[in-house]
Amino acid sequence: MTRTPSLSRRDWIRLTTAGIVGASMSGWLEALAQDAAKNPARKRSCILLWMSGGPSQLDTFDLKPAHANGGPFKPIATSVPGIKISEHLPQIAKFADRMAIVRSMTSKEGDHGRATFLLRTGYVPQGPIEYPSLGALVSKELGEDQSELPNFVSVAPFRILNEGAFGSGFLGPRHAPLVVGETGGQGQNNVDRALRVQDLTPPAEIDRDRSGARIELLKQVQRDFMDDHPDLPGLSHQHAYDRAVRLMRTEAAKAFDLDQEKATVRDAYGRNLFGQGCLLARRLVERQVPFVEVTLNGWDTHGQNAATVRSLSQTVDAAWAGLMRDLKERGLLDTTLIVWMGEFGRTPKFPRADGRDHWPNSFSAVLAGGGIKGGQVIGDTGPDGEGVKERPVTVPEFLATVCQALGIDHQKQNLSNVGRPIRIVAPGTKAVREALA
Repeated sequence: MTRTPSLSRRDWIRLTTAGIVGASMSGWLEALAQDAAKNPARKRSCILLWMSGGPSQLDTFDLKPAHANGGPFKPIATSVPGIKISEHLPQIAKFADRMAIVRSMTSKEGDHGRATFLLRTGYVPQGPIEYPSLGALVSKELGEDQSELPNFVSVAPFRILNEGAFGSGFLGPRHAPLVVGETGGQGQNNVDRALRVQDLTPPAEIDRDRSGARIELLKQVQRDFMDDHPDLPGLSHQHAYDRAVRLMRTEAAKAFDLDQEKATVRDAYGRNLFGQGCLLARRLVERQVPFVEVTLNGWDTHGQNAATVRSLSQTVDAAWAGLMRDLKERGLLDTTLIVWMGEFGRTPKFPRADGRDHWPNSFSAVLAGGGIKGGQVIGDTGPDGEGVKERPVTVPEFLATVCQALGIDHQKQNLSNVGRPIRIVAPGTKAVREALA
């Protein structure tokens, strides 16, 4: 078997300046990514696959085929003997050895808004405290202030259920997400447009010097304004503007140009907003963006559960498998944690012929990739799925596990907007140790 020779950053620069690097260097690109991944200084990244609406655990990762609660889907074998998941997740099944499937998630929040807030911040909404989302927390702990790319990117968020659950809370605008694709879009062209960061290229009639002079003039005006109005709205505007200018002046914005990918790669992920969002997430973590989330809305299956879950599962299967495959091939899976979850699960019993209602009592979430001991199922909901029978995992415990897998101290405190120190995860919470590598 022919091995692709290792390529250091110094080699890459030398080849580039010599004009050698071209379209024929595809093998070297993967080698460079693998070299970067092995760098001991490389920080971990997290990709959150957020399933808005509450995915049915009984039709995805915790099937009950021998029970009336089980529904119409069949379980299939995975790459790990004894672990079975839905027949509509065949590509994901091949990566079970890198997954810890938590089947015993449990909470008391059955309302979309409150549950969304809990799963994404670790706290229930209460009083005046503006809790930050997981992405903002990771941005603060693992991000770089002067990074050319944002430290937190949110792809196609569905924020109607609880807008505060998607923001930076008391951590402030520095850790707010760059939002792309929120307007959605059907069809390839609309998806491409939705995932493009707007207004990064100056008008053609404005040359670089003129554009730079205008930017510097505006910065001076901003500085004068901020001297007299050093409040949060002004800081938020200034930070957003500075971040946009930084992107405009670098090559980093090309990370959002999915046309740089081969058509076959884009097809493999799925030509839809979630699939292309996952491809974008891969491109961003390759460039060391610490947190990217991609939302797939539509899991609130009070009716037409089987058809809806089948369709959504097929979308997830192609995109998530493409993401795992690409990260593995590039040597990035060991430093990238992938989290699959929604705000709760669905009722084991069918309150109507083909619909499941909200069910926070017992549901599933998945951890995969970096920092995770894969090839295992954690927890058990018994033969009927009507409650946790073994190893219950609370939301704070799950998020503490995410933090530990990323190398973050989940008991670290941040000063809140009311002047009170708040821990990343509730005091005394312990991570699910058996899930960690």
